[in-house]
Amino acid sequence: MKDKAKMNEMNVPRQRRTQDGLGPNTDIGAKLRAFYGSVEDQPIPDNLLDLLDKLDQVERASKQKGN
Repeated sequence: MKDKAKMNEMNVPRQRRTQDGLGPNTDIGAKLRAFYGSVEDQPIPDNLLDLLDKLDQVERASKQKGN
């Protein structure tokens, strides 16, 4: 009898997510959004900011020479 009760529990249909037409791509999209959202919140590394500043300085210097 116990085995029959366990079998009945196993045959209960699982709740499914609503169909949005994308199937497993919905899960992938949600995980990618969460990952990129966390990356967005991270600060820009100082060495990258220094590099961008140097690039701006070179651009300004080349514009002044060109005038």
